[in-house]
Amino acid sequence: MRREWIIILIILAIACFSRLWHLDLIPPSLSGGEAVNANDATKILDAGKYNFASPETSGQNGLYTNFVAGSFYVFGKSAWAMRLVSAIAGILTVWGLFLLTKIIFGRTIGFLASFMLATSFWHINFSRIGFGQILEPLLLVFALYFLWHGLRNHHVVPFFISGIFWGLGFYTHVSFRIMPILIVILIWAYLHYAKKHNEWSKYQNIKQSIKIGATVMAITAFTAAFPIIWNISAGSADFAGHMKTELIFGSENLLSEFLNNIGKTLTSFNFKGDQSWLHNFSGSPLLLWPIGAFFVVGLIRSIFKCIRMKRQHGHWSTAQTLMLSWFMLGMLPSFFVNDAPNSLWLLIVAPVVYIFAAEGMWWFYELLSREYEYRDSIHKVRHMHRHLSESSIVAGFAIIVLLSAIAFVNSDKYLNKWANHTEVYHAFNQTELEIAQKINRISPDVKKYILVNSEDEIIVDGLPLPAQTVMFFSDTATEEKQKTKNVFYLTEKEFTETKIERDALIIPLRRIVE
Repeated sequence: MRREWIIILIILAIACFSRLWHLDLIPPSLSGGEAVNANDATKILDAGKYNFASPETSGQNGLYTNFVAGSFYVFGKSAWAMRLVSAIAGILTVWGLFLLTKIIFGRTIGFLASFMLATSFWHINFSRIGFGQILEPLLLVFALYFLWHGLRNHHVVPFFISGIFWGLGFYTHVSFRIMPILIVILIWAYLHYAKKHNEWSKYQNIKQSIKIGATVMAITAFTAAFPIIWNISAGSADFAGHMKTELIFGSENLLSEFLNNIGKTLTSFNFKGDQSWLHNFSGSPLLLWPIGAFFVVGLIRSIFKCIRMKRQHGHWSTAQTLMLSWFMLGMLPSFFVNDAPNSLWLLIVAPVVYIFAAEGMWWFYELLSREYEYRDSIHKVRHMHRHLSESSIVAGFAIIVLLSAIAFVNSDKYLNKWANHTEVYHAFNQTELEIAQKINRISPDVKKYILVNSEDEIIVDGLPLPAQTVMFFSDTATEEKQKTKNVFYLTEKEFTETKIERDALIIPLRRIVE
């Protein structure tokens, strides 16, 4: 137990370093999407009233923006305070993944999976960006952890706690809202297992206890999620319009787009990933090639284990059914995204991807160990009151070296290559930050007209998205603050129709699009 705590603390320390190091500098500025969340959090803080769900945004990121508002209250309004919420969520996800994987597959797979997530460029990146989707894998791993506890121990309390996490997940993103299907699949698989391996009377007792637990979980989840469910139904038109801008349903070739997105998404793990510099080192696969190879091995082995269990025991493997269902359900929304592959929409499957990779790496370890035993004689050495074969030591050393190399490469890729790339400065609106700093240096008595001359961007509150970054850093997110600071945001059309005073300052906000 002591050794287990030491190892997981080392993994968490690595996760903390990779997510907190120079968080105030990397990434620079704030992207438009982050700035929207930051401005929403500022409005919550100024109003002194928490708002977890609004019809206009379909309640997306409601939980996240309220956490950010709390961080602003404690640390002050800054990009660092906002991203600290993401970093903490990312660190807790690493811990949660260990707990979940340990209870299902054992601590060795738990160590491997959590280490891979801790050092993953994919997860590190979103743990340092102000997007609410970072809460999805966090809430899901803990929801499944307590659900698995409830199924295994037949106690009501874990079901109740799991229900809280399921309910909170509805305040994150659309991707999470289909994941409760996992509950049905997991309970179905577990009951089939229990029926095959227990006497009829005991099976009936198990079934009854699970029925009670599942009812408690469902009531708890529905109660926690009721405000967002109500507001989504109240703003269904806004919700549909919001989704239409992100999804392919308006495409003339819907089937072709859908099939194309499936191909792009499936190949994004190992071949060509997300093109956005916000989400990825543009075009690079989501997984470093050794991890990608282990992931494929683990995925294939999971499928075969499931089939073998059905043939030999008459029921599907509960654990493998959960993993495969999680992977497929989690990917499903990303098949409908306009800009597939989208690593942000895929973030919810990151934990299970690394579980597959851990399974694949453990298979590789056992293969190395058997190969070494075959080629060389076995020499027993005494260590920690246990007998370890030389083959185990050699194979273990090889895995440690490989994991260390992967951690170093991913760290260098993020902190040096990605962070210093010119495209990253453009993607995170460095120019808009400089404009905001210029506004802050000018006297409030001077009228300042910000010409938001970007016609091809997402529109938020009647203005192109980049204006949100300027608003946050100049603290002019509300009309009241804009009037106080004499700052006026105008589109090109509004600018031509507005009479500008002679002594006013005009600042064009030109969005650089490659």
